[in-house]
Amino acid sequence: MSITNIRLEVMHFLEKNVDNFITQFLVPVEKIWQPTDYLPDSEKETFFEDVKELRELAKELPYDFWVVLVGDTITEEALPTYESWLMDVEGIDNVDGEKRNGWSKWIRHWTGEENRHGDLLNKYLYLSGRVNMREIEQTTQHLINDGFDIGTGRDPYKNFVYTSFQELATFISHNRVAEIAKKMSNEKLSRMCKRIASDEMRHHHAYSEFVRRIFEVDPSEMMLAFQYMMKQKIVMPAHFLRESKEKISTAFEQFSNAAQRIGVYTAADYVDIMQKLIDKWQIDKITGLTDEAERARDFLMKLPVRMSKISERLIIPVDSYIFKWVQPAVK
Repeated sequence: MSITNIRLEVMHFLEKNVDNFITQFLVPVEKIWQPTDYLPDSEKETFFEDVKELRELAKELPYDFWVVLVGDTITEEALPTYESWLMDVEGIDNVDGEKRNGWSKWIRHWTGEENRHGDLLNKYLYLSGRVNMREIEQTTQHLINDGFDIGTGRDPYKNFVYTSFQELATFISHNRVAEIAKKMSNEKLSRMCKRIASDEMRHHHAYSEFVRRIFEVDPSEMMLAFQYMMKQKIVMPAHFLRESKEKISTAFEQFSNAAQRIGVYTAADYVDIMQKLIDKWQIDKITGLTDEAERARDFLMKLPVRMSKISERLIIPVDSYIFKWVQPAVK
């Protein structure tokens, strides 16, 4: 039996619980928050006053903060790329008729929740008056047009490792943005980002649960997939950012520098996520491994310490780069 067939069997086995996964980890449409819950209400007489207040508070936020918020927004708005990528994973069928399976239902419902994040942040940026929305829109379109290669192929095991990691990373980013906004007395923006972060954490719990269950039924291959993803390093969607008339990834380094300068997402966070996944999946306690998988486990257990030493030596430049998305505030 080929590895692909084994993976398909495992995916079909887990699929029997998809409805339970949706109930446990996602929220019904009628109960979950919507972007308009956190934005000025255009039906109210106070709309213009509320927008004015939003814009006044926005003036106090620093340049790097805006760069990070824009990058996070663009990454959220490139959702069509992520949905189409997940729909192509082995074991996920979204064809018409009886062949459409439960996994495709999960992806559609997950996408529905994620879609609200970009909607909320985009409207906030538009109302803030602090950014060049046309440049942002062009970057978003480029990111969708370009697609991305995160090194997982169509392998569900590798893809679930990726989503487990990436959802936790986005939780950290949105949560830290919320903390900075709160320190700057921007309570409304802080609440927006906190709610987005809470969604990302729920999604992280879901995807990491998928991996945990795979470890129970196919431990050696799941261990090898985990090692593969950690060896090649997790490539975040933001890695492929570019501004208008630029090449793919040209904006990423400056965006990453801004995020590290204000402590939104750092190299130390990357290592911490890696360790959290190792602990969550109890990598040290998994039994029944092949010799190759045992070696993979040894590699994984030692990796956070090695990566931590490297991250400690990183020097983040005081960057003078000016983004087309955001112009410095005029004092």
